[in-house]
Amino acid sequence: MHPRMMGWALIVVTTALFGAASLAVAQDASVLKDLTAVIALHVQACGEVVSAVRQAENDYLASCKDGNRYRVFTNAEGRVVVEKK
Repeated sequence: MHPRMMGWALIVVTTALFGAASLAVAQDASVLKDLTAVIALHVQACGEVVSAVRQAENDYLASCKDGNRYRVFTNAEGRVVVEKK
């Protein structure tokens, strides 16, 4: 393979990797905001969700700025449930 072709291939791969990473960060910020709103709507103390771990589809373990942790998930009936952990 020519050195020029290797260079272009490296640029393409690098761009794809960094593009996917920046999309994931933007999506994570959106998820954190959504979880903060859901917890607030369920009248639970939180303030702001600072991190979340996805356990399954529509199932998150959210950690709040004030130290509280909540499991936010959709039950079998399709309702959103917030459980304090």
